[in-house]
Amino acid sequence: MSGFFENKRVVVTGGAGFLGGYIVKGLEKRGCKNILVPKIEDYDLVNMADIVRMYDDMKPDIVIHLAAVVGGIGANREHPGEFFYKNLMMGVQLIEQGRIRNIEKFTAIGTVCAYPKFTPVPFKEEDIWNGYPEETNAPYGLAKKMLLVQSQAYRSEYGFNSIFLLPVNLYGPGDNFESKSSHVIPALIKKCIDAIESGADHIDCWGTGEVSREFIYVADAAEGILLATEHYDGDEPVNIGAGFEITIKELAEKIAEITGFKSEIRWDSSKPDGQPRRCLDVSRAKKYFGFEAKTRFEDGLKETIKWYRHSAG
Repeated sequence: MSGFFENKRVVVTGGAGFLGGYIVKGLEKRGCKNILVPKIEDYDLVNMADIVRMYDDMKPDIVIHLAAVVGGIGANREHPGEFFYKNLMMGVQLIEQGRIRNIEKFTAIGTVCAYPKFTPVPFKEEDIWNGYPEETNAPYGLAKKMLLVQSQAYRSEYGFNSIFLLPVNLYGPGDNFESKSSHVIPALIKKCIDAIESGADHIDCWGTGEVSREFIYVADAAEGILLATEHYDGDEPVNIGAGFEITIKELAEKIAEITGFKSEIRWDSSKPDGQPRRCLDVSRAKKYFGFEAKTRFEDGLKETIKWYRHSAG
């Protein structure tokens, strides 16, 4: 622990959310005495007047911008306009007001959805502009990618210290298990446990199950973001991942095994799969700020399932 955060005023947008809770805990562990979380009830960060008021009230030295409007494939298909507008407006205006106030640092959190649909695996940061993102989440991915453009442009023109990180899909205790907006791991956990409780003879899953994904345990992702905020001051985007991939079919089977669901898993190939493969090259994060994910995937899944059973029960 370097003491970097001890006397800083750190605003964590989205600090009351899933990843935000782990970032706040990580800051506390690092001795940060002024952790400021703008609640949505008090500040609508899509609205410029509320962003100005938040900066005036909280007077941050550092902003870690996690707040986002997110969801799985279904939510992205249903709300492409909302996801584009709200994510773009939040990020662009927060960076602009941070620049005007000459804050010390801005950490912008992007998304793996910013990568082109057919990026060669493992995804290297230099490939981020080599094509259009997967269609179902392109509006969200492109809105987030504009924060990379803005960060680099502001560093070039104003010397503004804004960094851009690309976390892969998160999972872990405290994840969103709402049926309409959850991502794949909580959705599969809920399906399996609901089926066990109801005695159902099968569960239905979207797509073919043949596509692959990479997942990072949320506590590991939080550590990577805090290490970058503390030690990285460059203009290049940096992946935050675990450096492995698993097919959705294998994932469903693993979750079924851990939860004890022994019935049939059915695949609905009329539903979209999303991006064909996802796996990040994580060497840049290790090189630039010494980050490596620590949690074994199976251990993380067990912790997540245990947490969900406890909270749902």
